[in-house]
Amino acid sequence: MIKLFNSLTKNIELFKPINDNDVTIYCCGVTVYDLCHLGHARSYIVWDVLRRFLIFKGYEVKFVQNFTDIDDKILKRAREENTSMKEISERNIQEFFKDMDSLGIMRADKMPKATNNIFNIVELIKILEHKGCAYSIDGDVYFSVNKSKNYGKLSNQKINQQNINQQGRITSNEEEKKIHPQDFALWKKAKNNEPFFDSPWGSGRPGWHIECSAMVKAELGETIDIHLGGSDLIFPHHENEIAQSECAYEKDLANYWLHNGMVNVNGQKMSKSLKNFTTIRDLLNSGVSPMALRYFVLTVNYRKPLDFTDEAIKSSSEAWKNINMALSFFDLIKESNILFEEEVDDDPHLIKNHKNIFKLKKQKFIESLSNDINTASAISVLYELSKPLKNFINQYKRNANNELTKDRKIFLLESWKLLVDLSNVLGFKKEKLIERKTIEESDILKLVNERLLAKKVKDYKKADNIRSMLKEKGIELIDKSPDVTTWINI
Repeated sequence: MIKLFNSLTKNIELFKPINDNDVTIYCCGVTVYDLCHLGHARSYIVWDVLRRFLIFKGYEVKFVQNFTDIDDKILKRAREENTSMKEISERNIQEFFKDMDSLGIMRADKMPKATNNIFNIVELIKILEHKGCAYSIDGDVYFSVNKSKNYGKLSNQKINQQNINQQGRITSNEEEKKIHPQDFALWKKAKNNEPFFDSPWGSGRPGWHIECSAMVKAELGETIDIHLGGSDLIFPHHENEIAQSECAYEKDLANYWLHNGMVNVNGQKMSKSLKNFTTIRDLLNSGVSPMALRYFVLTVNYRKPLDFTDEAIKSSSEAWKNINMALSFFDLIKESNILFEEEVDDDPHLIKNHKNIFKLKKQKFIESLSNDINTASAISVLYELSKPLKNFINQYKRNANNELTKDRKIFLLESWKLLVDLSNVLGFKKEKLIERKTIEESDILKLVNERLLAKKVKDYKKADNIRSMLKEKGIELIDKSPDVTTWINI
C-alpha cells in the first residue's frame, strides 16, 4: 500500500488511483526564460522517484509536464537580448533537457507548451464566461473568485487575507480593472510590440494559471490522480487552477496534491537578491557529480526545506562514491577475470540460503518509498547492500589473490544485482570511477607523524584536517594507540 501526504486534506492518505492500474500525473513545469536552478532540481528529482516507484509497483503511469513559453519574464528577457520570445523559449527548453537528462530524470510522456494550447485555453475561458465565472473588460478577461464557493481550500487562506500577487505577475493597471481585488487574469489584452493570439475578446495572450488547467484537461481529462509542484505554487497558482477547472467542469481537478519544500542556501532562502542563487549548470560545472546532487536531494524528506551547504554536498559526494563503487562491482569482475557467474549458476541451492536476507532488504526499501516517498530510508538500504561490495573491492585492490568461497561469491553477486535494481528506482546510475591522485608512502608517513604530534599538543583541528586530506587521496588512517597509526588504501 502506498501512502502519500495530500496537501489538500493535510493528511497522509492511502493512494488509490481512479482506474485500478492506470495513474495520471500532472507536474507544473518551468517558465523557460533562464537556466534551471537548485529548486527545480529538488522538485523534479523527487517527482521522478515517485514516478519510477509507481512504475516499479506495476502501475501504468501517464506523466505530463508543461512548459510556460509565453510570460512577462520571457518577453523581458527577449527585449534585453534583442531577440524573440520564441528564440528565448526554445533555447531554454533545450537547456532544460540537458540539465534534467544529466540528473537522470525521465522525460515526461507529454510536455505541452502554452503556445500550442491557445485553442484549449480559449475554449476553457469561454466555458467559464458562459457560466458566469469570468468577465471581460476592454479585451482582458478575469476569473471571479466569488463564484468559486471553495476558493482557498488548498491553501487554507481566507479570501481577504490572500496575497494574490506573491509571484509578482500582476500590474497596477490590472488591479484597477478587477471587480474584486483577488480576481485574476485569464486572458490579457495585447500590448504594443508583443506577441499575441486571436480570441473572441481580441488580440492577446493567456494568463499564467489558465494554461495548466487547459493542458490538464487536454492531456489527461477533467479529473486526474496526482498534481505535483513546489510549495511556492500552492497559492495562488494551484489555488487558481482548482477554481478554474472545478468551476468549469464541476469535478475535482485532482485527488492528490503533492508539494515539495523549498531550497535554502546556508540557511537563507535562495534568491538572486541575496546573491546565493545557483543554477544546476553552475553546480555541475564546479565539479559536483550529477548523481551526488541527486543523492543530496534525496537524503531529506521531500516536504521539508532543503538546506544547501558546501559541507552537505561534500558529505553527499563522499557517500555517493561508496554506492557508485559498489555499482561498479561487476566491471571489476569482468576486468579481473574473476569467475563468479559460472560457479553461481551451477549451485542454485546456495542462492536460496541468501534469499531471505535480500527479501527483507527489498521489503524495507519498498516500505520506505510506500511511506510518503521516504527516500532517506530507501537510501539506507542501498548503503547496506553497497557495504560488502565496497569492502570486497578495497580488499581486492590490496590483495588480488584474495580467495573467496562459493557462498561468498553468490552473496556478493546477489547483493550487486539487487543494488542495481533498487538504485534504478531512485534514479541512480553508475558514474565513471575517478581515480584519486596517488601519494608517495614517504609523504603519507610524514603526514601521519605530523598528525600524531598535533594530537599530542591537542591541536585536534589540524589532526582532523590531515585525516580528511589523506582520505581524499584514498588513504584511511587507523589509530592503533595514541602513539601508533597505520593506514590502508580505500
